[in-house]
Amino acid sequence: DGSLRKTPWRDGIGDDYVAKAFEFARDADPNAELYYNDYNLEKPGKRAGVLKLVKDLKARGLRIDGIGNQAHWRLETPTIDEIEQALVDLHSTGLKVMYTELDINLLPSAGRGADPAVANPYANGLPDEKQQQLARRYADIFGLIVKHRDRVSRVTFWGLSDADSWLNRGRMNYPLLWDRQRQPKPAFHAVVDALKRAREATVGGRRFE
Repeated sequence: DGSLRKTPWRDGIGDDYVAKAFEFARDADPNAELYYNDYNLEKPGKRAGVLKLVKDLKARGLRIDGIGNQAHWRLETPTIDEIEQALVDLHSTGLKVMYTELDINLLPSAGRGADPAVANPYANGLPDEKQQQLARRYADIFGLIVKHRDRVSRVTFWGLSDADSWLNRGRMNYPLLWDRQRQPKPAFHAVVDALKRAREATVGGRRFE
């Protein structure tokens, strides 16, 4: 909701524990680039809290070079419009903006005692319909990133293949661009196509949207 979470760091140091972390990191290595990294920044309340924090760090004269958005998203949420608004708002700080942990969770939330068939619906493989849905999702995301390429410094996926994803956790998830045999999925080709279109739209050093 944009407020500081109750943590041992906050209990022990106080509300300025994040500022202290940046201060100590700068003292330890004055040449290191320093980033604030978080998740759910598409939620307006939380994003407002982060923007306020960044403003406070700057007001203290502390070094902060960029904001990382973890980007653990789903097929439908957040919407592309919500992702775009978050990107624009974060970039308005004048800092680098990057996606640091991109993946797409295809499984429903499941607590203890959940029906295994419901909690693990793709135990026998991902249906083609879902493969295509995932590909469209990645195409939309990278279409947006290409549109705002001057605002995004990098994109890092959270894992190499579906077999390696942290999202499995006893279930079968398919959140990345390479499958469990580490072969490219339709989502991989969708990302490549989005990047190719962006390259083809650059003619004579000029960019066209």
